[in-house]
Amino acid sequence: MSKSSSPSTFETKLQEIGARAVHIGMVDPAGEFRDKLVSADKAVKLAEQGYPFCEVLYFWDIAENTYRDGSFVDRPAKLFDDTIRTYPFAPNTALCLADFYGEFGRRTPRNVCLAQLERAAELGFDVLAAFEFEFFVFDETPESMRAKQYRDLTHFAQGNRTYSLQTSALHGDLLSGLEQTMATMGVAIDAMHTELGPGCFEAPLSYASGIKAADDAMLFKNFARAYFARNDKTVSFMSKLSPKLSGQSGHLHLSLRDGAGNPVFADPSAPDGISATARHFLGGLLKFMPELLAMCSSTVNAYKRLVPGAWAPTAANWGVQNRTAAVRVINDQPASTRIEFRVPSADTNPYLALSMLLGAGLAGIRDGIEPPAGSAEDFYAARPAPEAAFPRDLHEASARLRASKTARVLFGDDFIDSFTENCDVEFAEYQRQVSEWEIRRYLGVV
Repeated sequence: MSKSSSPSTFETKLQEIGARAVHIGMVDPAGEFRDKLVSADKAVKLAEQGYPFCEVLYFWDIAENTYRDGSFVDRPAKLFDDTIRTYPFAPNTALCLADFYGEFGRRTPRNVCLAQLERAAELGFDVLAAFEFEFFVFDETPESMRAKQYRDLTHFAQGNRTYSLQTSALHGDLLSGLEQTMATMGVAIDAMHTELGPGCFEAPLSYASGIKAADDAMLFKNFARAYFARNDKTVSFMSKLSPKLSGQSGHLHLSLRDGAGNPVFADPSAPDGISATARHFLGGLLKFMPELLAMCSSTVNAYKRLVPGAWAPTAANWGVQNRTAAVRVINDQPASTRIEFRVPSADTNPYLALSMLLGAGLAGIRDGIEPPAGSAEDFYAARPAPEAAFPRDLHEASARLRASKTARVLFGDDFIDSFTENCDVEFAEYQRQVSEWEIRRYLGVV
């Protein structure tokens, strides 16, 4: 590593880790960590001089099939020294996030999220947030899954039960290894427990300030996949794997603090314990949630969970401590009063889920939007008002997002046009497929 008399912040952080190599991650629209391994010296130069990276990330789908013709030129990108962390799978190695900037950078989810955090700061708020992810683990490798054509897969911990001591007792070493992998990167897991279904787990992350909350969530999913693969297993964050299995959520908790660090969502004197600021945040979120839904639900599969009877919301509603609501207000203590956004699935892009939540909520605060009355009713059994109902699939959600004037004001035309194009490509590919369900239901009958 270079020995300049006044090392940069970037170089100093690598020296503190003792890094001789750096994994640079460009995060694509699907939330995948696109990795390049370089020497520490080269990383320092890239941090100083810029990091040209191919624009193809925004012109191909999740299967890496390009949907635009072009020369796929390099676009200017930069490395962020505040994202440097210890890489968990090799000694003397760091990881660092990078992203496009300038005109092309206006389409990237992380930049969109940073813009919302800046708007929160302009209003005098610090943002604290945390994701919690449910996921299935399989006793399968990528090769074995392909050999089985992704059918009749072997679940890990097949006798698993919700909150099961037995699963933890039997497989504690594997779970502890996952926690240690995350701790190495500074991703703190608040708790871990088994969930409903074979090999099903939930990992709520500890809250973090600002962009770190979304960075932590992105790193958790990417490095959980890598960790289990290193143990000859496969982890799935798909929203819905089977009609016989519960959907996998990616709930997002959020609170705001003022400049002095005081919580602004709590008001112990109010009947429901929440402040006018919290009400207005809820008002904006509930008003705009249906038209912004694609931002937190950007896969075809996500909409297989957002249906009646799947333990997931189907409309914009809220309630204090109501787990059937799209937005649950948690008000056990004033200091920890927060909202839980229960719409996102585990397959959500953390940057876009947080952007959607902040963008809509802050618009509610700015405009003083009052929410409808909260309720303790079972929203799963209720019939929603037409204006509160969610789009039924990715195609409808994408169309509503593209047509939303609010979305374009909050997130910019460049992002909305690029993102909805990607959604439309994904849905068009889905429409061309014929499912096993269709064959079993119609073949020889119609």
